[in-house]
Amino acid sequence: MKIIDALCSEGLTGFYFDDQNAIKQGALMDGFMYKGEPVSPKFSAIRQPGESLSIMLILEDGSIAYGDATAVQYSGAGGRDPLFLAREGKTFFYRYIKDRLIGLDVSQFRQNAETFDRLQVNNLRLHTAMRYGITGALLDATAKATRQTMAEVVRNEYNLPNPSYETIPIFAQTGDERYTNVDKMIIKEVDVMPHALINNIETKLGHQGEILKEYVQWLRNRIINKRMREDYEPILHIDVYGTIGIIFDYNYKKMFNYLKELSNVAAPFLLRVEGPVDEGEREKTMIALRTLREMIDADPTVHVEIVADEWCNTLEDVQYFTDHKAGHMVQVKTPDLGGVNNIIEALRYCLKHGMGAYSGGSCNETNISAEITTSIAMACEAKQVLAKPGMGADEGIMIVKNHMARTLALIERRQS
Repeated sequence: MKIIDALCSEGLTGFYFDDQNAIKQGALMDGFMYKGEPVSPKFSAIRQPGESLSIMLILEDGSIAYGDATAVQYSGAGGRDPLFLAREGKTFFYRYIKDRLIGLDVSQFRQNAETFDRLQVNNLRLHTAMRYGITGALLDATAKATRQTMAEVVRNEYNLPNPSYETIPIFAQTGDERYTNVDKMIIKEVDVMPHALINNIETKLGHQGEILKEYVQWLRNRIINKRMREDYEPILHIDVYGTIGIIFDYNYKKMFNYLKELSNVAAPFLLRVEGPVDEGEREKTMIALRTLREMIDADPTVHVEIVADEWCNTLEDVQYFTDHKAGHMVQVKTPDLGGVNNIIEALRYCLKHGMGAYSGGSCNETNISAEITTSIAMACEAKQVLAKPGMGADEGIMIVKNHMARTLALIERRQS
């Protein structure tokens, strides 16, 4: 089956682009917006609408494959590619990509994805967002051409073991509505919650961690008091953006003691803390997370897992943190890896080497990219998958959960 035409359209994502550099320099919020001017290239405001480019591949039988080019909320920061603007992406697509796609045989995914992920134009690799969208569309194209689900394409082409398919635990994020959205998650019995966006010491963590400790206590009690079933026991996963390291002046013993204290407060629920420390560069952050994991693993009374996030952006980074056991789990931040083939490789690598494989991503994605990466997570048996896009909780939970259910129903019908 070949591609006979390729086109694209400009669209929106489920959240916003934020100029992280301006925010770190002290930009203050004004309602849902930010005061001041952006400082990063290509930003027109500190917070502006997230943009996507929907790529459509027309196949010989008339079917259409979709993939969305999207980038993370904090684009252009932390070594990432610059801000992705759909208008520029559309011009680039028609000038350099369309003709390369027409006539392509999509009966196989892996080789096509690797070709476009490595493709260079004017001696430069494609923007990560463009690679993400093109390879996602190619995965959907192979699924449609071979009459399989995307999960089956991945499982078959990468010779993954275990012929059964299961739903993956869903990790939902509250955004700044860390109380109201927790109630939504309890009602819908989300597997992992609440993320909570603990990115400010003054208002969300506390200089001794007291604000977060109070929140974890509230969270634990809220679940116990409001759950409909006594056996509903979600994992508590909180992202602290390196702030624990800051308040304890990067003292490992103090950080460990605080994490232990948090885990005691969270009991009987397992606690995961994402990004407890950020040393400002990859190697030092890896060493810090590895040291904390060693301290935690040496104490059987501590029931907390740490998750690598900052400085773990690419396939190479995922392998690096995994090889050094820097944490108990690694977030595979899907848009940052470019081609979706790299997501497959990253999740497989984590699982093969005993690292928790978290298929994450960004609130600033689309329903299309969420469905594609959820299919990959199912095929690779990830330990958890992010509910995305958006920060309203309900929408992301619905998109990911329903896509998994549809995929399983189709696979079960074929296997029966």
